[in-house]
Order: sequence, then C-alpha cells, then structure tokens
Amino acid sequence: MTGETTVPTAPPIHGRSAERRLVATLPDRLRTGSAVLVLTGEPGLGRTTLLDEAARSFRAGPVLYVRCDAESRPYGGVRALIAAAGRAPAGAPDIRTAPQTLLDAFRHLAGDGPLLVCLDDAHRWDAPSRAALARAAHRLPRAGRVGLLLTAAGPGPADRDFAALPALPLHPLPPPAAAAFLDDVTGGAVDPALRDELLEEAEGNPALVLAMVRRLTPAQLSGERRPPRPLADARVLAGVTGEWPAAPTPAADDLLLLTAAATRDEEHPEAGTALVHAAWRRLAAGSGLPPPSGAHPGAHPDVLSDDVPDDLLNTLPDVLVRAEGRLRFTGPLSRRAVYARAAPDRRRAAHRALAHALRAHGQELPALLHTAWATTAPAPARAAQLAAAAAAVPSHRLRATALARAAELTPHGPLSRERYTAAAEQALLAGCPRRAVRLLAEGGPFSAPDLVRGRAELVRGLAELLDGPVADARAALLTAAALLTAEAPAQAASAALAAADAAWAAGDLEACREALGDPREQTPAPPPRSRPHPDRPDAPDRPGGPIDHDYRLGAGALLDGRLDLATAPLRRVVERARTADEPEVLLRSAAAALMLGDMASAARASARALVAARIRGSTALVPQALEYLAYAELRAGRHAQARTHAEEGLRAARRSGQRNTAAHHHAVLALAASIEGEPTAVDGHVTAALSTARAHGLAQPATLAQWAAARADLGRGRPLEAADRLGPLVCPGPRRGHFAVWMLAVPCFVEAAVLAGRAEEARRVVPDFAAWAGFGADPQAPAQLLRCHALLAPPDRAGELYGRALALHDQAGGDFERARTELLYGKWLRRRRRPREARDRLGAALVGFDRCGALVWAEQARAELRANGAAASAGFPGGAGPGAGALARLTPQQWRIARYVAQGATNREVARSLSVSTRTVDYHLRNVFAALGVRSRVELARLVERAEKTRAQL
Repeated sequence: MTGETTVPTAPPIHGRSAERRLVATLPDRLRTGSAVLVLTGEPGLGRTTLLDEAARSFRAGPVLYVRCDAESRPYGGVRALIAAAGRAPAGAPDIRTAPQTLLDAFRHLAGDGPLLVCLDDAHRWDAPSRAALARAAHRLPRAGRVGLLLTAAGPGPADRDFAALPALPLHPLPPPAAAAFLDDVTGGAVDPALRDELLEEAEGNPALVLAMVRRLTPAQLSGERRPPRPLADARVLAGVTGEWPAAPTPAADDLLLLTAAATRDEEHPEAGTALVHAAWRRLAAGSGLPPPSGAHPGAHPDVLSDDVPDDLLNTLPDVLVRAEGRLRFTGPLSRRAVYARAAPDRRRAAHRALAHALRAHGQELPALLHTAWATTAPAPARAAQLAAAAAAVPSHRLRATALARAAELTPHGPLSRERYTAAAEQALLAGCPRRAVRLLAEGGPFSAPDLVRGRAELVRGLAELLDGPVADARAALLTAAALLTAEAPAQAASAALAAADAAWAAGDLEACREALGDPREQTPAPPPRSRPHPDRPDAPDRPGGPIDHDYRLGAGALLDGRLDLATAPLRRVVERARTADEPEVLLRSAAAALMLGDMASAARASARALVAARIRGSTALVPQALEYLAYAELRAGRHAQARTHAEEGLRAARRSGQRNTAAHHHAVLALAASIEGEPTAVDGHVTAALSTARAHGLAQPATLAQWAAARADLGRGRPLEAADRLGPLVCPGPRRGHFAVWMLAVPCFVEAAVLAGRAEEARRVVPDFAAWAGFGADPQAPAQLLRCHALLAPPDRAGELYGRALALHDQAGGDFERARTELLYGKWLRRRRRPREARDRLGAALVGFDRCGALVWAEQARAELRANGAAASAGFPGGAGPGAGALARLTPQQWRIARYVAQGATNREVARSLSVSTRTVDYHLRNVFAALGVRSRVELARLVERAEKTRAQL
C-alpha cells in the first residue's frame, strides 16, 4: 500500500563525506591526465547517487552518461556505449578490437579537453563487454584526458573483471548517518519506536529506508496506526534490489533459496557448501527433479557431499558467491530479497531440507530451529522442544532466536509471554537492546506471574539504560525490584542497583540514594540460581550477595560525603573481584576502584571484565568494559591509551545499538582530543555526546563533553570562552554539572577564570574542591589544589605553592597535569623577570606535553620559551627568526603578538593569553606595524601566513 507521505525525489546524502571528497578529486586529476574509479557496493547504498552528483558537478568538459542494461549478445555493452558516444561501429567487435574502439569513441568526444564517462551498473554488461571495458581502462591515457567513473555490484564476475582497477567500496551507513537520513526524509515526524525499527530493518541502506517510508502513511509514521509487518516485504526489497536475472533452472533457484534460508540466522551469515548440497539433493528428491549432476546415483540424500557442482554454481546470478567451501550472498539485502520473493511453501520445504541435513551432521538446535521455521503456529509440542534445546547452546544470540520462535509457536497466554521474556533476556545479553524491547512488546498484554513481569521489567530497564532515556530505565528497574523481591531476591537487588546506576547516569543524587537504600538495614542476598527454570536457561546471570551489599554500602556513604565509611566496603568489592571471573562482578569492582581513585585496580578489573565478556559471549557488556577501561586510563593520564579503548568501545556500542554507552565513549574521545589539540575532533565528539545525552538525560557524559570543549578553548589560548563554558558546570546552582564529575573540571575553570581576569569567581569554587581533594578519591586533586592556590595567591607566596604542587605531582604521576603546573609556574617566573628559572620550568613543561602527545599545549610552552628569549630560533622559519626581511627584526614577544593578531585575536584576548596588560600589547603592536611597514591587521596576517608556510616547507 502506498501512503500519502511526501518524500523528496532527490534525497540528501548523509554519511558519505569521505567518498564524496574522493570522487570530487577525479576532475582535478584530468588537468594533467586520465583517471579511473569504480564505485562498488550492494544496491541502495548510493552508487548511482554519487555517480549522478559527479556528472552534475563536472563543468570542465562533456559528460558521457550511460545506464548499463543487461545484454545477452556478446559485446552488446560495447555497442551500446559506442552508440551513446555518437559513433558507428566499424565492424563486429572482438577481444582485440573492442578496447581500441572504446578508446577511439572517448577520444572523439573529448577532443582537446577533458571528458567524464559515467557508466552505471557496469556489472550488468555481458562478460566480453566487461573485459573490453577493463582493458580500455588500463589504456585510458591513450584517449587523452578522460575520467572513467563506473558503478558495479558487490563480489561476483564483474568484480573479477574490474579487480585491477582503483575501487571505492560503499558500506552501509553508520547508525548516526542513517538516523540523520531518516529524519531528513521524514522531517523528524516518526514515532520513536517505529524510528528505531526502521533503522534496524534498513541495516544502514538508505534506499531501503526511503522505500519503507514511502510505503507508510502519515498516520502510521506518527504511531497513530499500526504499520504493516514486515516493514520490508518482498515488494519493498525488490524495489531496492531491482530485478536481477532469474536463475536459469529450478535447481539453481532452489540453491539460492536454500542458501538464503541457511543464512537467515544473523549468527551464520555464511553456509557450508556441503550442508547446502545435502539439503539441495533432498529438496530436489522431494520435488521429483532429476538427480543433480555430480551426485552418486545411489547416494542417500542426507549424506553430506563435499561441494556443490561447479556447473551449477556457474549458472547462478551474481548475488551468490563461493569462497573456501562457504556460500554467501554479496550482501544482506540480496539474501533477504531472495528469501522474501519465494513462495511460503517453498520456504518451508527449504527449511525442512536443511533440518534433515543438520540433524544428520549432529547439529540438533539449528535443526530444530529450521524445523520450527517450517512449522505453522500454533505448535505447543514443537515450541516446548525448541525452548528446552536452547539450554544446550552457549550462544546468547542463537538462544534468543530459538526462544523467540518457540514463543511464536506457543498459543497466546502466560507461557508465550514467559518465552518472549526469556528470548528478550538472551537478546539483551547478546548486545541487542532494541531487539529485546521488541520481543517484550511481542509478548502482548497477557497476564503473567509477578516473577515473569519482574523479569520483563528488568530487561526493559536494562535495555533503556543502554539505549534510552535513563529516567524511564530507573522507573522500570524499580518496578522490577518490587515485583522480584518475593521470588527472586538476588535479581531484585540487582534491579535496585541498576536503578541506582540509572540515577547516577542522570546526575540525580537523591534518586541514586533512594535506589541504593540503606544497606545497613539489609542482609546480603543469596546468589542467583544458575538455572532458574528448565524452560528458561536464560535469566541474566547478574551477581548478588556480599559484593552487591558492600557496593551499595560504600556508594551510599560516598554520596553522603562520608569517605571514612565508604572506603572499607568499596575496598572489599575491589579485593573480592581479584578471584572472580564473572564480567558483571568485575565491572562492579572497576566502578568501586574508580570511586576510590585506584586507577590501577580499575584498569585491571576492566580489562579482565572485557576478556570475560568476550569469552562468555556477553556482547552487551563489551562496550561497558571498554568504557570503564577508557575512564581509568584517562584519569591516570594515559590519554593515548584511553583514546584507543574509547574508539574500540564506540565501535562496539554502535554495533550493539547502545547509544548511551556510545555517548560516554564520545565524551572520552572529546577529552583526549582536547589534550592532543584536534579542534575538529573535539567538536565532533562533543556534538555527538551532547546529542544523545540531552535526548536521554545523561548528565555524566554531557558534563564531560562540555569540560572537553572548555579545555580545548583553554589549550588554544581562549581563557574567556573556557571560563564562560565551565562556570555554570562548577559553580553552585541549578546548572551545575554531574555530582561525580564537576570537581574534575574545577582546576581547569580556576586557570581559565584567573587568565580571564575573573579571579573572584575562581575563589568561590576552591573550598569545595579542597574538600574533594581531602577525600583522597582523586590522586591528582591535591597537586591541582595547590596549583589553584598558586594562581590565586599574592606574588610572594605563589612560587612556594607551585613548588609544593610539583612535589605532589611526583607522587601522583601523570605527565599532562604536571606539565600544566610547570607551564603555569614558568609563566609566573617569566613575569617575575626570572628568565633562567622560567626556562627550566617551561622546558620541563614542553617535554611533558610532548611525551603525552598534548600538541596544542606543547605549542604554548614553545611560545613561552620564545617569549622568554630561550631557543627563540626554534620557532621561526629557517631557524633565524620570523623569516627573511622585516619579520626577522621582530623580538620574540613581538613575533608572538603578531601571530595571535594574525589569527584574529583582539588586543584584549592577546593580553589574556600572554598574561600581560592590554597597554603592553598596544605598545608592542605599534612597534610591529612600524617595523614591518604594514597599516592593517589584514596585511600583518598575510605576512605571518607567508612566514608560517615557509616554516612548514622547511
């Protein structure tokens, strides 16, 4: 059904910036020669869109654009291209003459100028034409300045023809880009639940997003009416993939269907050729077809043979390829289209044939699953058999698939609700929170015991904690705790603790205290049973008992400001986990260590949790383990390692649909980039973190991201902007940052405020920071506190405070924070006219910044050294001052002021950055103008830019 929704005919391009830049360079290459590029990828990923954009934007000469059609006659593609070029074929093309004929046609069109040849879907040409085109591409310089831009499908015969040509593969859009595309084509008017379902169904394919949206009415998009299921049916899929050539024989068509059915489960994207061959022979026998070629006449159809005959594989369309004894589709869209277009009875027959072959090979659960897919509901006995068999496999994803199918075969009622809940539990452990929530919704509103309802709310709350509003997660988890208290006290305790995690993420101190309760009035819950019920071996194996009890006791005391009461229980959590191997227990240990400021224990527990989660297949916990590991490395001052872990964690969070966890990783990456001096990276990660944080109420990553942006401002010499950004986060008031994070940003604010001339604002937050430093939960805080006092102290005391701060840095470790103190101390010494001591401190700061990769801060140290008169030549072109001519006559301080002004800074901003008065800047700037003979800041900027370019070349 086609709705009334209006969708732009030329949808915007999202997530293809790198690909577009690469395609855009092709015309530039035609100024001096020829260029070839092949865009490859599954249908719907944007090959044609990029090709059309390139053709529209080419202005240097003519464009030959041909949409390639399937040709049955040899060299039909070559003939079509020659005709499109306005040339008459000289004779029948052959392998010797066809390439030269193509080059002659290109030369004729190009003349003396450049030519762009765009061929869409070149893989559809006949094999001789493809071979001729590939040969012509290798000889393209003979035709003049010709650009050849092709599009072709994924792995297949065409890939072999074009394998030696430069290629740009297109991959599915990452989730943020796919979401932006969906919002753009719908104006954001999509029900949130349906939006998530559309994105998951599309798997990053923009054309499939567009096709599904066009199918829905406005009422369905807004959630007022139920949309059709499935969202991507056979008609929608065929509209995206197009009509590829049909299999030439029923046997080949069966092979396609069997491979699609065998790879229906996400966990098995490939199918062994022996399995498919055995199922294919059984399916052929049941259909009354003649025995397949290569099969022994007396072979039993269940006996697994070695392979599918080559003569059959060679007749298949390009959507199926074979490699190392495995069959796979060129992409998930092709597999889905093959499966959807088959008649239901043929699909069921394919699943029955696969079940026979799998059972003969001893794979009982996959065999039962295929039998279940071949069974129409309801089938209670089959459902019970499948649910019981799920206990024997370690894979959470396969369990979820089996239990979901068992629930579908179960008559509607409490038992089906229980099985949907069990499937949702497994989907959550497999790292699929959105799928878990959908399975809960499919369970329906049927009545169920409190235990089942509590388990369902626990799954819902944990899924929202990973990928949804954390306030909703807390409400669901508190409900779960209440429902589970009587029959599953360990799970109830875990639900309450997870509710505290949700409140922590939201920065709601009172809600966090409420969820933690008063553990002194509680007894430790017994550990959960490993197998709560034979029909649901899948209850989340969350920890309980003394570790949870101690964690709640310690965290509650810490929130009350009683570190004396918090240390002992939190330390017990850290110590007990030394012999644990459950990832949940290890993550609790890492969290406790982070609270205590024990970064070594936090990193060790997080790394062990990461290994344990991977071994157990607990995909959902991998991004969280990497998050804790990244935080531990970041607070220990190992920023490069923190960035590495956060990058991996971000990829894992995106793969498993954990947007909240991804926001934490973006925040860590923003903090790392703010140290390394990458403004574009900082801005990108800050924007990404804040986008999710604001939508889902995540105060912790939001505070960290804003701190990163402010630190980047401070590193670039913009203290006023940094102070403006940090002030609301660290000063008392309704906009104060997360209760566990704002203290970390106080030293940065104090420095920015003092440099911006707002020392009184800085003094107001120092007492709170002093109390935090006294807790001992942050190894860097005592040294940072003394640094803050030094910044605010009168001249006769600052030097002593800086010296004491450096002594504490020696105990705490961390190159970056020590180097910042050295830099500030060196600046202070320079202003006190103690150049020799200043040079020593500034040199130490430079070494520290270089060691930890803090490039923008290292540049500050170099600039201070030049202003101090030390190693001034190191910063200038040619090593002899600011450059040739008049620039060489500038003093180091004049050169530094000139660079700031050339970058667009006002005199007041320069004064703040250099810790001098505005009058001093005015005086030096007048002398700079006089020495250089310039009359405006624009002229000065041009001179400095030329000097900087010369320096870069040298």
